[in-house]
Amino acid sequence: MKKILVPCDFSKQAVNAFRVALDIAQQSKGTVHLLNVVEIPVVSDPTAMPTMNFEVTLLKDLRDLAEQQFVKIREKHNTNGVKVVSGVQFGGVCGIILEYAKENNIDMIVMGSHGATGLRELLMGSNAEKIVRKSSVPTLIVKNYYKGAIKNIVFPNTLELEGQDDLIANVRNLQNFFKAHLHIVWINTPVNFVSDSVTNERMEAFIKRYGLRNCTANIFNHLNEEEGILQFRSAIKADMIAMGTHGRRGISHLVNGSLTEDVVNHTDRLVWTYTLKNELVEA
Repeated sequence: MKKILVPCDFSKQAVNAFRVALDIAQQSKGTVHLLNVVEIPVVSDPTAMPTMNFEVTLLKDLRDLAEQQFVKIREKHNTNGVKVVSGVQFGGVCGIILEYAKENNIDMIVMGSHGATGLRELLMGSNAEKIVRKSSVPTLIVKNYYKGAIKNIVFPNTLELEGQDDLIANVRNLQNFFKAHLHIVWINTPVNFVSDSVTNERMEAFIKRYGLRNCTANIFNHLNEEEGILQFRSAIKADMIAMGTHGRRGISHLVNGSLTEDVVNHTDRLVWTYTLKNELVEA
């Protein structure tokens, strides 16, 4: 985790994400990239051209204001001298964040989130949710600043023995970085009910197949997967949830939804996500 990107709109959640990123960068001796994206409307009306001079002035003022705010939060929170670079760009928030991550070989995006609920969640989702869905690098979603060691990570999984190598490699790296205990959990629901004896056999095969260490196998019964994950995390007082997501988009996402994005929206704990390269793991 040498290069960590923090999209920053200077909200409380974004500053919390910056603080978490600083803690991680201090451990890894890495660099935090602060990126402020100002979303501006696209004007296609030729009669609007006389306003261009005004827009140039406005954009300069917005850039200057962001740079001033960067200085404030760096002086207040970067007390350990972590290397921080900052920048301001204009355009679509998600597109610019993803492009910046690609161009700068970012290892992880740490992003603050307000969450999304109700109709807004159904139709739009949050920017964090969109990044989770589309990012090619791991994403850590932060709502509240978490101070302290990451000792326990919940890892919900469907226990497939094929197609998870990339996800498991990244989860293993995450676990090793924090020197954390991994709590693998199968959420047993009425819809996908499997007897404990069968699940225990699958769990044993899963752990052996992927060579997982310092981990426990868990079965948690609940009426639905999302609430089961959240309640299991609460029961064991875990510090983080790690999940793979299939990154569905468009109509498929609207119809099927995403378990990972639901968990991101509805928990105040750290959620680490990684977009799967295939559809074997339902999340």
